[in-house]
Amino acid sequence: MDFNEISTLMAMTLGISWASGINLYAAVLALGLAGATGHAVLPEELQILQSPIVIAAAALMYCVEFAADKIPGVDTGWDAIHTFIRIPAGALLAAGMLSDVGMAAELAAALVGGSIAAGTHATKAGSRALINTSPEPFSNWAASVGEDIAVFAGVWAMINHPWVFIGLLILFILFMIWVLPKIWRGIRMLLRKIRGKKDPPEEELVAADQAEPSAVVATDPTSASG
Repeated sequence: MDFNEISTLMAMTLGISWASGINLYAAVLALGLAGATGHAVLPEELQILQSPIVIAAAALMYCVEFAADKIPGVDTGWDAIHTFIRIPAGALLAAGMLSDVGMAAELAAALVGGSIAAGTHATKAGSRALINTSPEPFSNWAASVGEDIAVFAGVWAMINHPWVFIGLLILFILFMIWVLPKIWRGIRMLLRKIRGKKDPPEEELVAADQAEPSAVVATDPTSASG
């Protein structure tokens, strides 16, 4: 295995886990098409992605996610469900990329790939939850389309320009480390704001309960006659 093959394999291992955390179905579709058309050489364990059945299934689910991801609120629910799909899939796909190297490399790829998929998924899901606080839908649509373009462009780059992709991925990971705490703080503030909107009715009920005894005393005939 020469230097170019090693760099491409490294980029594809890291890249497929990164893409899976954003849009798993787009990642599988792009990689499957690349393998089926001869633009990428997939390891034996992942050559199943080139199957027309797998490509068709990935295309179908990509269309479903494309629609769900454009509806504010629905996209957040979709992301919540896919927490249990994107992260394990990212780990498995990364491990499959190094299946021909050995068990140790496969396990290491699964650990690193799962972590990258978890980070990209958390960044996507958290940022989209904050974007959904905007009353207009256009920012949501722009973010969704941008994510899809990033996945397809990323798969192309990791196959054709692996070192460029690895450099961009390192920058993205640094950005992710910086932005995730901010996203988390924003979500906490949003949750406190939502809870705050539910508090006033409870306070009104308490005030009404406290006002009832005085109203009873004012209308009690016994107290009036005394």
